[in-house]
Order: sequence, then structure tokens, then C-alpha cells
Amino acid sequence: MDRYPPIADHGLIGDLQTAALVSSHGVIDWFAAPRFDSPSVFAALLDHDSGGHFLLAPEHPEGTWRQLYYPDTAVVVTRFMSPDGVGEIIDWMPVHEGLAATDRHRLVRVVRAVRGTVRFDLECRPRFDYGRATHELDVTRHAATFRAPGTTAYLQGMIPLDRDGQDVRGAITLNAGETAGVVFTVCEPGGEAPEPPTTGDIAEELWENINFWQKWVRTSHYRGRWPDMVHRSAITLKLLTYAPTGAPVAAATMGLPEQVGGERNWDYRYTWVRDGSLSVRALLDLGFVEEATRFTRWLGDRLHAHEGPDGEPLQIMYRVDGDPHLTEEILEHFEGYRGSSPVRAGNAASDQLQLDIYGEALYALAEGREVGEQMGYHGWKGLASTLDWLVDSWDRPDEGIWETRGGRNDFTYSRVMCWAAFDCGLKLAAEFSRPADIARWTETRDAILEQVMDRGWNEKEQALVQHYGSDVLDASLLLVPRVGFMASKSPGWLSTLDAMDRVLVSDSLVYRYDPKASPDGLRGCEGTFSLCTFLYVDALARAGRLRQARYTFEKMHMYANHVGLFAEEVGPSGEQLGNFPQAFTHLSLIMAATTLDEALDRLRL
Repeated sequence: MDRYPPIADHGLIGDLQTAALVSSHGVIDWFAAPRFDSPSVFAALLDHDSGGHFLLAPEHPEGTWRQLYYPDTAVVVTRFMSPDGVGEIIDWMPVHEGLAATDRHRLVRVVRAVRGTVRFDLECRPRFDYGRATHELDVTRHAATFRAPGTTAYLQGMIPLDRDGQDVRGAITLNAGETAGVVFTVCEPGGEAPEPPTTGDIAEELWENINFWQKWVRTSHYRGRWPDMVHRSAITLKLLTYAPTGAPVAAATMGLPEQVGGERNWDYRYTWVRDGSLSVRALLDLGFVEEATRFTRWLGDRLHAHEGPDGEPLQIMYRVDGDPHLTEEILEHFEGYRGSSPVRAGNAASDQLQLDIYGEALYALAEGREVGEQMGYHGWKGLASTLDWLVDSWDRPDEGIWETRGGRNDFTYSRVMCWAAFDCGLKLAAEFSRPADIARWTETRDAILEQVMDRGWNEKEQALVQHYGSDVLDASLLLVPRVGFMASKSPGWLSTLDAMDRVLVSDSLVYRYDPKASPDGLRGCEGTFSLCTFLYVDALARAGRLRQARYTFEKMHMYANHVGLFAEEVGPSGEQLGNFPQAFTHLSLIMAATTLDEALDRLRL
């Protein structure tokens, strides 16, 4: 088996406060606790030797492996089939249904012999604090205690254990129909050991977990053509949302490369204003009102806190609890996935100026009004003061949506979204009769439109371009018709869409831009951006190009992994690249599906 499995070779489990990846060969090679953005406990995906892992698999792995989700749940089932026997591993994390943050999180793993006799091996090798912390270990026949600075972990269950240095090994042989389980619990230093699990306890918890997820999915309003993909994406978004605050992280992982061996390796375990704001529409389209509402409240709190850099009302990303401090450090001791270094923890882009976030934030708040999520007077005053500030602050170069590290520019998408901020603000003020400087907001909105069409339009390309004075195309502008900046069937927009089709689309997959034509301050190249492919579907459907939209959308399903998950990018050989799974990709899948469904329904296709 490869030291580093393909990025896509995993299922995601979680408890709504953190998450873990389970490979299709029974290895948990990513897990951070107690939160998504906490230091890792298992991180073999970033360093096979030093990152730590938790293996539970047949002794002789030669055979056929299959991994799937139990239908409409976050329970991962990994099945092994050989002439001598068939075994399966069931993985899940018990969900914390309340809104209180907790330091106690559990990975539950069950093995079962389906046919014949199967011997299962166990290796538990935690490496706390990104592999930087040492730990003490106590082992008994069926339990182990790991004590590290800041963390205590317990491994308990029915599999006999043996010490292996500072790690634990175990094995058990099962006959057809027999099961055994283990539970790995992470908690605060010195936290009380859980009661030893029994087979009955584990079985009861499994069905509770299944019932939780299936009951939640049944509340979906989606009745369209692609329920399996849409609901898998919805479950993934919920798994990536920190329940105590309602804030979604961009991905479960950090450091997975956009190009294997390259330096484009970022920490995505934070909440981007942009991603979260666009998720509101996707969630509302499916009927998940509570999740959409909780994020809009989190966003309102960020506007009220006014903690952006250099006096800005917002910064582009936060920790899940709203903390704006995301200091970036390089983990020099990690070799990186297949040698992709540096491995970064934290994200220095948090201090970047990205003016588009005000458009996405106002878009989210405007969408939230559909379910009666109307902010109070003081909330409105905070929003209005943000727009008053933006009147004098929108016309500046910034780093843009893609967080380039090559310097600031006059990015067209940033200007378009500033236009959207004022457009949404004006509509909210009129709808709810709120006090606002209507004249200045209107004047600014119109001035932005005039400037974009004057300086962001390229006559040669007959298209809106990435930044003023450039002829580089940028897929972020696929959102232009969704926010209403241009009509979806207007000549200017259709010619922009045609230009993107010529330059950015490769076999229906979409690049976000060409780094060679528009240097972004980083070495190397990247794959097609799955988010952009789904935004392309959305734009095609709005433009009435339904055959092309449907073909692109359904073809994109083939690039999902074996359990329906997407990373950030698709590489030249169809491999998934970047952090995994990525929330932005899954929310854009939902957006594309609902837009395309509505367009097809109108024509009764």
C-alpha cells in the first residue's frame, strides 16, 4: 500500500465540532481535536512517519476493498473481501447535538466478520500537537491511556492491547457474525476515563447516530433530479459546521497540496466570510433554515465586533468561535503529503484586504430575510455603518478572492461584489423601512457599475476580465448574474461566458484563472477548480444553455470520490487535489443543482 493514499481515498466522519478522515483501507490518518482548527492527533496524511495514525484492518489486506456511507448518514462502512473471508469496519463519531462546546470527542470503530474467519489488526499511534508533543502511556488488557501536555486520550474496547513503545498494538480473530469495537476518546488533561464500552452500548450508539442523520436529511425540501449527490453535499456541509456557533470551516484538513510536490498548501480549517455567506442560499434552497439562520447571526456578530485589520469592519476569515487571530506557522518537521512542503498551520491570508466579502456578507443577510431573519435596530445600524464606511473605501486595490500573494490589484470581482453590497443594502432598507443614507449608497452603487463596465470590460476579449487593464479571464465572475450585476442572458454576459468557455474550460472542467498569464506570487500550477465548474453550471443554466449545463453537471459527478466527496481541485489525470473535502465545492454543487432543476422544470424537461 502506498505510504500516502490518494487524497480522495477517504470518507469523512464528524461530531459537528471536529472531524476525521478514514481511508478506504481502514486508517484514520487525519483527526484534530477538540475543534476543527485544533492541533492534530492523527496526521499521517501530512507525514507518514511522524504524523500519527489509527489503523484497524484485516491482517492480510490483499483482496478487494469497498467503502461507502450508510445511506443518508455520516457513518462510514469499509468492507474487505477475499477468498478466505469478508470483514467490515464501521466508523463514526457520536454527534454532539447541543450547542455547548466540549473538549471530549470520540472515534468509534467496529469490526465484524461477515463471512469466514477474519483476523483484524489494530495500531494506535497518536502524535499530539502536530507531532511535536511527547506523551506518556499506560496499557492494560483492554484499555490504554495517552497523556500529553494539554490532552488526555483513552483507547478502550474489546480488542486485546499490547504496548509497542509509546504506542499500542492489538489483534482479534472473528468468526462469521462476530463483532468487536473500540472507542478512542480525546478530552481535557486529566479528564475522567469513560465507562468501558460494551457491545450493546456501541450498537445502541450506532443506531442513534444513523437515526440522527437520516432524520435530519428527511427535513430537506429537495425533490429534484440528483437527491443522492445533493444530500451527500448537505451532510458534508453540516459535518463541516461548528455547531456551537454555526460557523462552517472551508475544509476538514490543512496542508493538502493543490499540486503534489508544490508549495500551494494552505490551512482551510477556518470560517471564510465568503464561503459561509454563499452557503446561506444553498441551505435555504434545501430547507435547512436553522443552519442558515445560525450562520447569519454569527456573521452579524462579526459585523458588530468590527475586528478587521487596519480598522476594516470585517476580515476575510475567522476561527470558528469568531476569534480573528490566525497566526500562520510552518511545521518544518512534517515532510508534507508526498513531499509537498511547506506544511502551514494557521493562515496569513487572514490579514489580506479582500473587498468582495462585503458583497457576500450583505447577500447572505438579504437571503436570510426570506425566513424572517430580520436583524434588530442595533444590528441594522452596524450594517448601515459598514456600508457608510464602504462608500469611502471600495475604490482600492486588494488581494482578490483567490488570496494571491503577488500584490494588490484592481480586481473586477471585488468591485462587482461591492456593487452587490450596496444593491442588497438598498433593498433591505426599502423592504424593512430602515434608516440609511440612500442617496450616497445609490450614487456609489451606480458609480461602481460605471467603473466596472468602463475599466473591467475588455474589448478584445469581449468580456469582463480579472482586473483592470488586463486581458486575463477569471472564473470568479461566473457569480455576476447570480448577484444581478448583469442579466443572465444579456449580450455582454453571454460574450463573457463564451470567452470563459474558450479559455478557462477544459473538457467541461473550469480553471479559476491562468497563473502563467496572471502571476499570483506562488510557484507551480494547479488543477481545475471544482467550485468554478459548478458555478459554470449555474451560469449556463441561467443563460438558458441547459443541455450544456446538464452535461457538465452530470459529468462532474464522475470526479467525485467513491462516497460522493470533492476536494478543492481536479488534477490533470482526474485526481483530486487540495484540502478535503471542501465545503465551497459542495455548496456550489447544491447551488448548481437547484438552479438547473428550476430551469429544467420551467421547460418540463
